[in-house]
Amino acid sequence: MHGGGGVLPVNIWVATGIVILCILFSALFSGSETALTAASKARMHALEKQGDGRAKTIIRLLGGRDRLIGAMLLGNTLFNIFASAFSTTMLVAFFGDTGALYATVLMTVLLLVFAEVLPKTVAINYPDRVSLAVAPVVSFFVALFGPLLFGVEMLVRGALRVCGVRLGEAHGLLTPQEELKSAVDLMHREGDVARSDRDMFGGLLDLKELTVSDVMVHRTKMLTLDADLPVADIVREVVAAPYTRVPLWREHADNIIGVLHAKDLLRALAQAGGDADKVKLEIITLEVWFVPDTTTLEEQLQAFRRRKTHFALVVDEYGDVQGLVTLEDILEEIVGDIRDEHDLALTGVRRQADGAVIVEGSVPIRDLNRVMDWDLPDEEATTIAGLVIHEARAIPEQGQKFGFHGFRFEVLRKQRNRITLLRLTPEPAEEG
Repeated sequence: MHGGGGVLPVNIWVATGIVILCILFSALFSGSETALTAASKARMHALEKQGDGRAKTIIRLLGGRDRLIGAMLLGNTLFNIFASAFSTTMLVAFFGDTGALYATVLMTVLLLVFAEVLPKTVAINYPDRVSLAVAPVVSFFVALFGPLLFGVEMLVRGALRVCGVRLGEAHGLLTPQEELKSAVDLMHREGDVARSDRDMFGGLLDLKELTVSDVMVHRTKMLTLDADLPVADIVREVVAAPYTRVPLWREHADNIIGVLHAKDLLRALAQAGGDADKVKLEIITLEVWFVPDTTTLEEQLQAFRRRKTHFALVVDEYGDVQGLVTLEDILEEIVGDIRDEHDLALTGVRRQADGAVIVEGSVPIRDLNRVMDWDLPDEEATTIAGLVIHEARAIPEQGQKFGFHGFRFEVLRKQRNRITLLRLTPEPAEEG
């Protein structure tokens, strides 16, 4: 029965119990490492604020991530080696030299299944729950292995320094804002976050990156009035306009002298007994506020709050008016299109039965992405026509077709050097 003729040092049941205990401890360290590294810091911070001591322990452990991982690997390695060595001794006593081979096969299967794959699978599927459950035990072992881990950590840092690796100098590929957007986008794809919530969160983070020139109403679409027109004509134009504020110019359209508020005009008209000729525009015209086109939306939003107004004209570096920006334009970057009963219906995007989309060249890329749930780049161009010109490296002719960013672009109409109408067709994803 005993290939080597040796005497079994301990009872078979005791030996089996010791091996099982080692495998359980190995599984504990293996699963704890996976769970703690995958646990949600945001969730732990929320639980800590609610007074959960285990969450506080987890945050402290994650603060020393190197030492935590070292402790888990040390415990896992120690129990794996002890279980393998003990089982080898026992099986050699039973079967002689061939017992070593049996022990190798047996412990490989047991450790792989029950000490690695099984606990890690559970931990990766329930990271927060497992982390909270093992936090006190892990904290104890990290403290127990502390002196040894300190020496190991110094040895590792020394070896990395010799190899030219400087810890603490690494920089992430993504900014914190990009990481947040990516995380929310991933949760949207997994079905945990609605599309509208994803767009709002992304729009809020983009306020630091976008400038007023990205969202302004271009000067070619601005409604402005000649200040030298008869007041009766100005009243008629203001009442017919869908806006409450209208810039006034004199001599030429770029010479904006003030902003006329519809409520101020109607109030002055009422005080004049309805006689438009008695209304003095220079008294009720508001001062113009000019802002540089490089101002970020976050800065402009704060400026609107400080000045308690929400209308400004945008100028370039030469002082020429490029357009206008309102508080509503900035808010729409967060919550999407805002319409009231006086707004004109947005035009410029028409879906076709064959899946194509007819788009006016002046449609902003960001608005098109939001409406169609597309992901066309908007870093180099603001409008869809600008994107085509940027990619083509020239002003295309009518009828030309292009393919980029997963779409087919066809120029349907062009006026002088402006692309006024395009046909966009999503290209089918390549198989294989």
